[in-house]
Amino acid sequence: MLIVVDRRPGGGMLLTDERGTTEVLAAELAAAVAAREHEAGEPPRWVWSDTAALYPELLAAGVRVERCHDLRLVDTILAGVDGRPPEPALARIVEFVRPAMPRPQADALFDLEDDDSSRRRSPARTQPPAVSAPVPASSIARAQRDELARDRGPGAPTPRDLALLAAAESAGALTAIEMQRTGLPWSATTHEALLTDLLGPRPDSPGARPARLAALGAEVERLLGASPGTVPLDSPPELVKALRRAGLEVSSARSWELSRIDHPAIEPLLRYKKLSRLLTANGWNWLDTHVHDGRFRPSYVPGAVVTGRWGSAGGGALQLPKLIRGAVQADPGWVLVVADAAQLEPRILAALSNDAAMARAGAGEDLYAGIVASGAVESREHAKLGMLGAMYGGTTGQSARVLPRLQRAFPDAIRFVEEAARAGERGERVRTRLGRTSPAPSEAWRERQLIAVSDAASAAQREEARSDARSWGRFTRNFVVQGSAAEWALSWMAGVRRRLWSPLGGPLASQPHLVLFLHDELIVHAPRERALEVEEVMRAAAADAGRLLFPGSAVSFPVTVATVDRYSDTK
Repeated sequence: MLIVVDRRPGGGMLLTDERGTTEVLAAELAAAVAAREHEAGEPPRWVWSDTAALYPELLAAGVRVERCHDLRLVDTILAGVDGRPPEPALARIVEFVRPAMPRPQADALFDLEDDDSSRRRSPARTQPPAVSAPVPASSIARAQRDELARDRGPGAPTPRDLALLAAAESAGALTAIEMQRTGLPWSATTHEALLTDLLGPRPDSPGARPARLAALGAEVERLLGASPGTVPLDSPPELVKALRRAGLEVSSARSWELSRIDHPAIEPLLRYKKLSRLLTANGWNWLDTHVHDGRFRPSYVPGAVVTGRWGSAGGGALQLPKLIRGAVQADPGWVLVVADAAQLEPRILAALSNDAAMARAGAGEDLYAGIVASGAVESREHAKLGMLGAMYGGTTGQSARVLPRLQRAFPDAIRFVEEAARAGERGERVRTRLGRTSPAPSEAWRERQLIAVSDAASAAQREEARSDARSWGRFTRNFVVQGSAAEWALSWMAGVRRRLWSPLGGPLASQPHLVLFLHDELIVHAPRERALEVEEVMRAAAADAGRLLFPGSAVSFPVTVATVDRYSDTK
């Protein structure tokens, strides 16, 4: 059953399903949703404009919903598929007035099912245009239902795939709000101790360098032969000038470039840069701002990247450095169950391309070791570098030297990404497994390509066009793999979420619950006595995700699972 939820101007909420429209006071919404959620039979799928706008207030009232359909997120997907602008009324949070919505004829369009139909497994934007008037949600939902069901012809996403993607994206939106609500368990005391050990005591005055950074900065200046306070270590452009004045030939202050230079000042400079990043990204100010009551509550942004990968609006939840992961600690009597999808993107490539040899290489838990065992390359490092080069367009260094050998061993996989790259170079759009579609290159890009093929084009213009084409080809090469991996991860996360929940188990935070998502890694906070159960859930949901996206494929998607007290104990 689908139930549309919306606010009425001036107050009140509308709940619309095939039985008609019910109006409730805003203060009564949580109770009304809870009543419908717990009715006999399968939980409904809630259809609303924006999960981030409505779900937090439900969770605050202790109401968790099983399934939803996020009109805004799904419209973004469909707009990309059809090459149109997003629906203005869904581009930002607005107030709607909804008339009664008749029962849709194809509820299955919003369903995400595995092979056993008796067990359902739910699995950077531009500034929106102004909205001049409210738009009825019933109209938007009917139009979206029709868009999902439309046959777009050969080579286009199927209704089944788009429905699966819509359900996974919407389930991810629910999970993002739940993880923010429950928070990641965090020991501020341990974090303080780690910072003190690495940086020295907390400075008394804001903006002052901690003792360790000050000492490293002084050492760098001494080894460069510079006067104290004359090397601007925290300004990359000025640091480059200072290094050049000291006789070092550098074009940037990037660590990988500096590490190639043989000079005694480089080692302390690299240590300074690493600790300075820690201070800026996760130092005392970060701790004061983002950790309260023993929890870090990041604000996730589902679908923030065009490939479908997530972003975070504050706190850097998707980039927690290993140096501070010891502060992520389970509550007393609880544990962290950490699951990591093994070599996810290469496995996704094997499944997308139906490369039987690569599927065999990935039959175990370590695909790279399987590639070595196949005889394609001599070492695991070569296998990893070569596959990363294939997926990201590496054309230099060791990855380029290894790639021809991988091409001979796994021709279907390498051909798949090469074809995606060539499509991008021609200015064509490419799609993920479930149909998320890459944006088209800009009009300026197309204009440069047209100029380059004209008789009047200069050598510089032709080279610029070739460079543009290669760059866009690298983007589309990776888009198909990274975007499909994001779809698998969403389905995995949604499966874990669904399997963990019990309506009879009490509030969300009292049951095993997801607390962190890092693209191909999940963390569940669970009572210690339920750790083995959660481990099995993580593995089973990963297998489910593989079957959902690649039915009949020989490619496996194993996950490594560890039960620990601290996040830092996993690796």
